[in-house]
Amino acid sequence: MSDAGLLAAVRDLGLLAPGEGAEIFPLTGGVSADVFGVRAGSGRRLVVKRSIPRLRVEADWRAPVERDAIEAAWLETVGAIDRRLAPRVLARSAEQHLIVLEWRDGPVWKAEMAAGRVDVAFAGQVGRDLARIHASTVGRADIAARFPDPGNFFALRIDPFLLYTADRHADVAPRLRALADDLARRRTALVWGDASPKNILAGPEGPVFLDAETAAWGDPAFDLAFCLTHLLLKTIWLAPRAADLLESFAALREAYAAGFTADPESSTRAAALIGALLLARVDGKSPAGYLDEGQNEIVRARAKAILARPDLDLGASPAFWRALP
Repeated sequence: MSDAGLLAAVRDLGLLAPGEGAEIFPLTGGVSADVFGVRAGSGRRLVVKRSIPRLRVEADWRAPVERDAIEAAWLETVGAIDRRLAPRVLARSAEQHLIVLEWRDGPVWKAEMAAGRVDVAFAGQVGRDLARIHASTVGRADIAARFPDPGNFFALRIDPFLLYTADRHADVAPRLRALADDLARRRTALVWGDASPKNILAGPEGPVFLDAETAAWGDPAFDLAFCLTHLLLKTIWLAPRAADLLESFAALREAYAAGFTADPESSTRAAALIGALLLARVDGKSPAGYLDEGQNEIVRARAKAILARPDLDLGASPAFWRALP
């Protein structure tokens, strides 16, 4: 869709006054949607997202474009828990698989870390807020009913991260497939599915969570593992700040554990999923583009060491990580 087409869609949804001018500009970072900012003549800013059928990665990765409805449902549900946690959905076009969101200010957490600003306390806030979402939704049949189809999560997470990677690593394939089966089976709480630092703003009042096309009714351990995996990857990418990043890992884990007590076994499941997700960020359909091949080899070896330890708990993971070659 052209810029003019996107602006026309926003206007048709009633978000621009008749005759009100507006400019559109691209926002970066996504592989699964066209994402643009809109600056209206009044000075108001909006975000427009439109799902695309084939994701922008080297591998052939496709997912249902109807995931815009899933994202809107997650944002609305999380916003009802705390308005600060997620941008408000202003409008949606089901025909064009497009949603319009309010603009939220704040730097992206990933960019802050890349610039050398590793805020351990902020990581703890992220863990606290993830726990709030899971604790507020666990066992809620009314919320589960908004996310009845697990197919989207399979297409965007289980298949491209676990099963695709299993096909490339025969030595750990049984372990990865078992984790995939377990992940598909557990459906207990609202899962974000993309708890990545690139999707978290350091807002003036705390973390703001963005980009929820992968949301599902599933295993909350996945969100915890997904976010902690990114912190471990960044100990390699941003090696001079590795100690602070491991402190961030611990702060996030501890805050999450204090806030979500409904599932005592989630720590062990999350530790195993970290091994799988680390390997997926090297050899899955969505590799971490900021690592070089030497760093990828380190991640491969460490991921397999974690997968070989089914008893590993998150509390012991930072020390175990530090001890790996």
